[in-house]
Amino acid sequence: LLALTVALRTLNCFLVQTSFVPDEYWQSLEVAHRMVFNYSCSILNITNYGYLTWEWANGLRGYSYPLMFASIYKALQLLAKDDVQLLIWVPRLAQAVLAAFADVKLYSLVQHLENAETAKCVYFCQLCSWFTWYSCTRTLTNTMETHLTIFALSYYPMKGSKMGSSCKYLALVALAIVIRPTAVILWIPLVFSHFLQEQKKADLILNCIPVGLVTAGTSLIIDRVFFGEWVLVQLNFLKFNVLQNLGTFYGSHPWHWYFTQGLPVILGTHLPFFIHGCVLAPKRYRIFLMAVVWTVLVYSMLSHKEFRFIYPVLPFCMVFCGYSLKHLKAWRKSAASFLLLSNLLPALYTGLIHQRGSLDVMSHIQQLCNDSYQSQASVFFMMPCHSTPFYSHVHCPLKMRFLQCPPDLTGNKSYIDEADIFYSNPLGWLNKEFYNDTLLPSHLIFFSVLEQEISSFLDLRGYEKTATVFHTHVPEGRVGSYIYVYRRKPEMN
Repeated sequence: LLALTVALRTLNCFLVQTSFVPDEYWQSLEVAHRMVFNYSCSILNITNYGYLTWEWANGLRGYSYPLMFASIYKALQLLAKDDVQLLIWVPRLAQAVLAAFADVKLYSLVQHLENAETAKCVYFCQLCSWFTWYSCTRTLTNTMETHLTIFALSYYPMKGSKMGSSCKYLALVALAIVIRPTAVILWIPLVFSHFLQEQKKADLILNCIPVGLVTAGTSLIIDRVFFGEWVLVQLNFLKFNVLQNLGTFYGSHPWHWYFTQGLPVILGTHLPFFIHGCVLAPKRYRIFLMAVVWTVLVYSMLSHKEFRFIYPVLPFCMVFCGYSLKHLKAWRKSAASFLLLSNLLPALYTGLIHQRGSLDVMSHIQQLCNDSYQSQASVFFMMPCHSTPFYSHVHCPLKMRFLQCPPDLTGNKSYIDEADIFYSNPLGWLNKEFYNDTLLPSHLIFFSVLEQEISSFLDLRGYEKTATVFHTHVPEGRVGSYIYVYRRKPEMN
């Protein structure tokens, strides 16, 4: 089963060639690339061959997760195989293998709790899920949190399970919290329920203390090495996102969004099976449902909401979906066919078509690394900030720049970031920023919606369109259907 699942998730990996959210690169691969390939380049006046976002300057992110990818990059470097394509795909393949192990662990858990038939139904629902297909091989902290949640769940001491191990599941929960501190939300009801049912409560507490100390201590030491000072990133992360609720800088949604849009969208056509399974499932599974409802409720209290935030509850939902499918009996084949076909289209569309331009355009920039005038080349991304990956997908010290958008942490209510200033008057901003032709980048990258507004600047400064890259069928706001690559004519340089 494991070999088959690894093969399926490897295929899954290669059939997901679109971008999801910036954190997929900027909080993992970009950090890892900087950790391994950080050096000074005096010729190009690049002091850091990489870039860290504002979260790292303020100690909101930890190095434990990027260290996994940095290890992969270092191994490739030592083997002299640090080709840009390998740097892009090997981390994704590592996530695919972890996803496969998680799928098999979920199967084994249900097999121990129920039987092989129910386990197969849960396994099928897990593999069918379009959102799992879309997310499980990405280098997001949410993806790793979900994998670790399944691993921890397989050792969670439930009635009827012979796989329960307090030390193992608590260690995995602690690791998930280190990688993404909000993982604590999902595990509060589960750990509390375990504590109430545990007869030897003192032993459980004594187990928790060393596990917590070792995990937190290791995380602190890793961050001390790379930050150069003692930083408790988990506390900073929770303070920023939960206590100060500064995530609203990136948008806000109504309180009910996860119930009316978030959960229904990521469940997709699994939704009726999930509801049916909740009705049918035995009482011992109520803790799973409680964990789902509790997590969605807590996240609903925060203004900034995203689909990926509730991705870790999806495996719990698949248990109920599988339970429903198993009890359909005469309708099971028809229901399974419906699930497979109804998830196939969104999985392939979101994985191969929607928002693929952000990655495809990087191949045009990679070509600049092979050109003889690399030292003179420079790239400016005139896009909503972090729209594309950066050095992890180029892997050569080109001069690159993008519009900045860090939030204001000083309480300045009149603060406007660089990206907002640019989009309020693109033409005026460009003329002011590049008042001298010697300051002009050799290449400009931007969404198609911007072209008409800055066309006079492009003509006057001698830029010509060299590539048109499809991005999405659903343009919105500052994001257009296409990404354009403009190059300054050689005779103008």
